[in-house]
Amino acid sequence: MATYAIGDIQGCFQEFEQILDRLRFDPSQDRLWLVGDLVNRGPRSLEVLRKVRALGKAATTVLGNHDLHLLALASSPTRPVKAEDSLIPVLTAPDRAELLDWLRRQPLLHHDAGLGCTMIHAGLPPQWDLATARACADEVETALRDADQGPALLAAMYGNQPDRWSPGLQGMNRLRFITNCFTRLRYCRTDGSLELKFKGPPDAAPPGIMPWFRTPGRRSRELRIVCGHWSALGYHEGDGVLSIDTGCVWGQRLCAVRLDRPAVPTFVPCVSSGLSISDD
Repeated sequence: MATYAIGDIQGCFQEFEQILDRLRFDPSQDRLWLVGDLVNRGPRSLEVLRKVRALGKAATTVLGNHDLHLLALASSPTRPVKAEDSLIPVLTAPDRAELLDWLRRQPLLHHDAGLGCTMIHAGLPPQWDLATARACADEVETALRDADQGPALLAAMYGNQPDRWSPGLQGMNRLRFITNCFTRLRYCRTDGSLELKFKGPPDAAPPGIMPWFRTPGRRSRELRIVCGHWSALGYHEGDGVLSIDTGCVWGQRLCAVRLDRPAVPTFVPCVSSGLSISDD
C-alpha cells in the first residue's frame, strides 16, 4: 500500500486526474492525503469535491481557507461572492447539501503515528505541541459541525486578531485564532505572534518575521508536517516540514509526494487555469 500526498488542488480537476494517473493510484489499496483547498479559483471545484468524496476512506483531506470560505458562503446567502471565486457551480449543484455536509465534517489536522506524518493546511504557532494542536483542532471541528456554532464561527472567522496564543482565549476569539493557524498561517514574528498579512516568499520577507516553521522554540519541531497553502514558497522539504503547494491554480504545477518512502515529488503542469496572482 502506498500513501501519497497532493498539494492544493483548488478546482483544478483535470490536473488532479492526471496526477492520479501518473501515480497509478489504486483506491482499493493505496491511500491519498490532500492538504486542503480542494476548491475555488480553479474551473472545476464541483468535480473535485465529487471525486474526493467518492474515494471514501481511500482519501483523507484537511480543511483549507478556501474550503471554509465555501462553507461560509453556503451558510450565509447574503454574503457576496467575490468576482474571483468559482464556487457558484457547487452552491447551485443538485447534490450541494451532501457535498457541503461531507466537507464540514473533514478535520483540520490528521496525524498518523505509524507513518510518522502530521497533515495540516497551513501552519502551527510555536507554542503548540502535537497534543495542543490536536485539542485545538477538535474544538473548531466540533464547532463547525454544530448547527448553531457552525454558522456563527463561519461568519466570525474573518480577521487577524487575536494574533498570539494564550490558553485563556475564549469564545470566537479563540476559535478564530485556531482557525487562522490551521488555514492561513505562513509567518510568525520573533515574539511568537502571527503575521497574517505578508504572503510572499521567505527571501522577500520584511525584517522581524520568519516562516512559522523556523520560529525559535517551536514545540512541534519533532513532527514531520505535511502542508500546503503557500504557493509563493513552493515545494519545500526541510525544518521538519514538507510543503507541497506548487501553485497549480496560478498556472504552475500540481505536486504529489509518496509519504512512505523518501520524498521524491511528482509534478503535472497546469493546463486549465491561467491565474497569475495568489490571494488568501
